[in-house]
Amino acid sequence: MQKNKGQKGFSLIELLIVVAIIGIIAAIAIPNLLASRRAANESSAIGTLRTVVSAEATYQSTVGAGQYGSSSDLGPSNAKLIDAVIADSTKEKSGYKYTISTVGTDKTMFDAKAVTDSTSKGNRSFLTTEAGVIYGSASGTLTAPAADATTRAVTGGNPIQ
Repeated sequence: MQKNKGQKGFSLIELLIVVAIIGIIAAIAIPNLLASRRAANESSAIGTLRTVVSAEATYQSTVGAGQYGSSSDLGPSNAKLIDAVIADSTKEKSGYKYTISTVGTDKTMFDAKAVTDSTSKGNRSFLTTEAGVIYGSASGTLTAPAADATTRAVTGGNPIQ
C-alpha cells in the first residue's frame, strides 16, 4: 500500500513493535519495583523497632520508675512516646503490625515485634528486647523470632546487621 505525500502516521507493524518493547521493559521492571517495596517496608519496620527501644529507655528512666511499658503505656494517650499506629496492634504501618509487651511481673523486660502477614509486604518479621538487638526471621518466614521469658535467649531468628 502506497502512502500519499500528505499521509502521516505509523503502520500496524510499527505499533506492535512498540507495544512489544514496552511489554519487555515492564516484565523486567515490575519484579524489581516489588522487591524494592519489600525492602523499604522491612527497613521501615527495623527503624520503628529502634524507635520503640528508645521510647522504652525513656519510659523506664522517667515515668516507669525502672519498669518498661506496654504499647498502651508508651502510646499517645499516656506517655506519648510512640504514635497511635504503632501502639495499636491492629493497624499496619508500611505493611507491618507492631506488638509491644512487658515481660515478667516486675516489668523489667519487654518484647517488641513487627510482623507482616504477606510476603508481598516483607520477607521477614522482627523482634527486639530490652537488650536493643533486633532479630529478623529467616527470609520468607513471617513468624517473628521469640525471646524466652527467663533466659531471654532468642529463637527463630538471627541478629540483623
